[in-house]
Amino acid sequence: MENKKIKIAVSIGDLNGVGVEIALKSHGKISKFCTPVYCINKKMLKKASNLLSLEIPNDFNIHEVKGEFDIKPGKVSKKSGKFSYDSFTEAIELAKNKEVEAIVTLPINKESWNKAKIKYKGHTEVLRDFFGRNAIMMLGCKKLFVALFTEHVPLKKVAKAINEKDLTKFLLDFYKSVNSDKIGVLALNPHASDNGVLGNEEVEIFKAIKNANKKLQKDIFKGPLVPDTAFSPASRKNLKYFVAMYHDQGLAPLKALYFDQSINVSLNLPIIRTSVDHGTAFDIAYKQNRELNCKSYINAVKEAIILQDKR
Repeated sequence: MENKKIKIAVSIGDLNGVGVEIALKSHGKISKFCTPVYCINKKMLKKASNLLSLEIPNDFNIHEVKGEFDIKPGKVSKKSGKFSYDSFTEAIELAKNKEVEAIVTLPINKESWNKAKIKYKGHTEVLRDFFGRNAIMMLGCKKLFVALFTEHVPLKKVAKAINEKDLTKFLLDFYKSVNSDKIGVLALNPHASDNGVLGNEEVEIFKAIKNANKKLQKDIFKGPLVPDTAFSPASRKNLKYFVAMYHDQGLAPLKALYFDQSINVSLNLPIIRTSVDHGTAFDIAYKQNRELNCKSYINAVKEAIILQDKR
C-alpha cells in the first residue's frame, strides 16, 4: 500500500458537520499512502479551519467547488446541503474522467439535501442514477460486511420490494463484486416465517438463493437465515458477508459490533467509492476539548486503495 500512491477525490460532506475536521486532522496520516484531492474551495476551507483553530497543511490540494456561505455548526442548512452535493458531483466527475482513481466521501445530511431541493436521499442513489447501474450499498469492516437489498425506504414498503427476479440479480451482482465463497442471506420475518406461519416473503428469498446458486453452479448463498441469530458469534465464525433485506436489519448489529471502524462501499460501479459509516455528528461539530474518532475515514481510504489494487 505504501509503495503505490493513488489519487483519491475526497467529497468534503456537510460543512456544518464533522467532515472537514476529520479531513484536516487525518491528512498527514492518509497522505502517507495516497494523494488526496479535496473537493472544496479556498474560502470555505479557510472559514472551517478558522472555526476549528486548525492549520491548513501546505500540501492540502483542493479541487475548487463553487459556493460560499456562513458555516453554522450543527445546523441543518440548504446552503451546506447544496455545497455537499456539489462537492460529491465534482468528485464523481474527477473519477469518471480518470483524474483520480477513487472517491472517498465524508458525511452528508439528508435533511439538508432535502432543503436544497436535491431529489436524492444519499450518495448511493446519486451514483446509481449517474452511471445507470444497480449500485449496491455494502457496509462493514474486515471482520463483517453487510449488503442492503433495500436501503432508504420506509419499512412498510420493504415486503413489497422483495421479489425473486430483483433479488436474484442483486445476489449475482453482489457475488461478482466480492467474490466470496460463502454469503449469508437474511430472511425478512421473525424465525424466517416458520414455514409460512409468519409471512410468505421467504418463498421469494428462497427462490432467489436457489436461482443464484444454480447460475453460479456453486453453493454460495446460504439461507434464508433467521435474522435474530444470523449475527451470533457462532454464525460469524462461518460467514463474513451477509445480505440484509432492509437497512436496520443489517446495520443495527453491524454498528453495535463495529461502529467506530466500519465503512460504506458502493459496489457494482465503474468507479471506486468508499465512505465513512457515520453521520455528520452535528451535536459535536466544531466543539473543542473532545476526541474525534477518524478511524472510519482512514479505513475508507485504505479500502479504496485495496479495491484499486484488485482492479
